[in-house]
Amino acid sequence: MSCVAWATPSIVSLPHPCTFHRKGSLRPNLRAQSHQSATTDTSTADGLPRLLLHDSLNQAGIDTKLARAAREGFRQQIQGLSGISGETSIVVRIGADLARAALQIAAEDDSLISHSSVPLPVDAFVERLDDLSMGFCSLYMPPLNSSPEVFLGNLERYFYVHKGFRRTDAMSDVRSLYLHSALTCRSGSAVILSLIYSEMLKMLKVYGFLDFDVEIFFPHDLGSLPRGYHKQKSQLSDQPHIVTSKSLLVKTLRNLKDAFWPFQYDPSTSLFLRAAQAANLSYDPETVKERYSKSHSNVSGLEIASAKAAHHRIERGVWTIVRFGDMRRALAACERLILLDASPEELRDYAVLLYHCGFYEECLLFLKSYQTSKDSYTQESQSNQSNKLEDALTVNLMTRLKLILGEEGWSKSGVGTRYWGKNNEPW
Repeated sequence: MSCVAWATPSIVSLPHPCTFHRKGSLRPNLRAQSHQSATTDTSTADGLPRLLLHDSLNQAGIDTKLARAAREGFRQQIQGLSGISGETSIVVRIGADLARAALQIAAEDDSLISHSSVPLPVDAFVERLDDLSMGFCSLYMPPLNSSPEVFLGNLERYFYVHKGFRRTDAMSDVRSLYLHSALTCRSGSAVILSLIYSEMLKMLKVYGFLDFDVEIFFPHDLGSLPRGYHKQKSQLSDQPHIVTSKSLLVKTLRNLKDAFWPFQYDPSTSLFLRAAQAANLSYDPETVKERYSKSHSNVSGLEIASAKAAHHRIERGVWTIVRFGDMRRALAACERLILLDASPEELRDYAVLLYHCGFYEECLLFLKSYQTSKDSYTQESQSNQSNKLEDALTVNLMTRLKLILGEEGWSKSGVGTRYWGKNNEPW
């Protein structure tokens, strides 16, 4: 897929009798925050263990300065999502700067997979997003007193037709999950397109070009595009399609976690089930042959091969491979979801990845935190069978961890860095 950079016209002429002056303080305090100290506190909410990714990479001799700076920028943004502000619509301009938060996610992941000593230019992409909004004013602004339907129709023609933004499946191109790539390539996931759409609406409202309340209809199918509609004409059936500020960031991070999860077989099951079942497999060739040659075994050859391949990558220190996930970016997504306090299941998913990396003590701590917090958390209903299986695998994993940690002569020396230490290359 080709990525074409774009630029708005150098001369902006507005059809309305008004003068446009660009405001340098349009995103107050956010630019200054991005240049604050790069030292990141890896602690989480009260009572939770410390997050490990950056510290473990440092111990393995891998520079994480840029990743820590981006994580700190993300933390600063999500501090504005506490309480009511996190549950407001993404078109309401309070709380976190969602665009900058999404760009900090991209900046951290970029630093984890590249060898560049230069950080992702977050401010430049923020300005590009602002310019995208202003380009609408010079090209597609409807006449005064036009109906909301005409205004939104023009905005969508500008966004999806004139600028050519389109929806892309994350499985075909993971770049669609990052805001900076979507702005460059003009293609993105439904979540990223919703974010760009909402930022255009907020910018137009700041400058007084939008004088009515708008909501974004977030599509749950595989092909539709995010659309705006007049909020006063909304119906009860529209409620499931409204995205809040916090839920948009959660969707963004869960899409990344899904895309980079190291165990990609059997997408019909949960991420945790795949990783926990892979942890149950024995990787010795003779043991595998003996265990899975039994007639009653229902484990597929793909599952066995995927588990063995994951183990082989761990032994070699290879942390990312095409179509087999990316351990660093999966861990980073899990850690940011924990910072967002998305759900207790994020603690469990993070823990099982730590198990595969050899962080047994920390894995057990996060599993205990999950067990403590899950009972008091309201969660969406799942099939009873799936819940029971996940609970059983969680208990089984905790039992195995206690046996490992209690084994005489076991030492964690070297375990914490072994996964990262053998191969620093991202391939």
